[in-house]
Amino acid sequence: MTFAPSFAVLMMGRLLAGIGIGIGIMVAPVYISEITPATLRGSCASLPEIFISLGILLGYVSNLAFAGLPDHINWRVMLAAGIIPSISIAFVLLVIPESPRWLVMQGRTIEARSVLLKVTDSEDEAEERLAEIEEAARVTAAGKAVWRELLRPSPVIRRMLVTGVGVQLFQQITGIDALVYYSPTIFRDAGITTESQLLAATVGVGLSKTVFIVIAIVLVDRVGRKPLLYISTAGITACLAVLAASLSLLAHGALPRAAAIGTAILTVCGFVAFFSVGIGPINMVLSSEIYPLRLRAQAVALGFAVNRLTSGAVAMSFLSICSAVSVAGAFSAFAAISALSVVFVHVFVPETSGKTLEQIESLFGGSGGAGAGGGVELGDAEHLVHTRDISYSHK
Repeated sequence: MTFAPSFAVLMMGRLLAGIGIGIGIMVAPVYISEITPATLRGSCASLPEIFISLGILLGYVSNLAFAGLPDHINWRVMLAAGIIPSISIAFVLLVIPESPRWLVMQGRTIEARSVLLKVTDSEDEAEERLAEIEEAARVTAAGKAVWRELLRPSPVIRRMLVTGVGVQLFQQITGIDALVYYSPTIFRDAGITTESQLLAATVGVGLSKTVFIVIAIVLVDRVGRKPLLYISTAGITACLAVLAASLSLLAHGALPRAAAIGTAILTVCGFVAFFSVGIGPINMVLSSEIYPLRLRAQAVALGFAVNRLTSGAVAMSFLSICSAVSVAGAFSAFAAISALSVVFVHVFVPETSGKTLEQIESLFGGSGGAGAGGGVELGDAEHLVHTRDISYSHK
């Protein structure tokens, strides 16, 4: 994209970059869940979202830094800056361990055991996790059976899919990407006119997103998933409603320009703050822990496919919607959808913090037993924790 000679080549580069990013977003939570103990699962599974937020912040900062360059070169320099983290990731991939589950499915059990020994606290824990992965691998030996179970799910798996895919859907359909991509348009509509003020306001948005995602990582295993989702979805709804109302009042001359600018900045920053403290990172946490191991990779991929498709649809249609019903009308629609997300969290999302996969299955109406016919196998360190709890209860 940096050296694109035409718009078509630029779009081709954007497509390839999007494919790579999409694959990374789908793979990262699954990989983290496979190598992380249950006690750290929530915090570690939130890490992709914090780095996404950090990347967005760096994008805003680079816009501000390169704004003084000529128009024909500033965007090329900005895109070139993105090469640096990409190369860094490539080097890191050379040293991080392979997924134990993938190694077992390739018949490389010794290598899988070696990886587990590096990421667990004891040899006993590594052996327990290896045995659990081997059992799940036998069930998933035929990939068609996995997709058949997802496409024709049992009641328990169906409820898991509704929760996992639903959270992925609501994360994007409330308009986060539209707000991040087009925040300058929103601020301009609110009355900010100078380029420097627009850039400074967007940097504030990125900073809010990054700070509150760090707070979420600290709280997700302490407070729990569902309370943070309640706070997040309710806060997003309130911010969207206030933003829509202020823009509408400004358009009708009922709100002073200074008040509209202040309200727009506060509500947009509030939106990304509430997003980052809850539904932003927690969708990755839930997706990586609610599914049985034999279905996890495919189910997570399905959820993230819905997430990315929704993101693309919202981002591409936002300007057209604004032209049709105004920016205020667009955010009124987002506010209504966000209100539905509060109801969705209340009805469909259970609290999974600190629970084993057997306990999580029971939350979705399952029996809590393991087996190929619909039960949930224990995953990661949960099997060891579960067996230790049993042994302690008999002492």
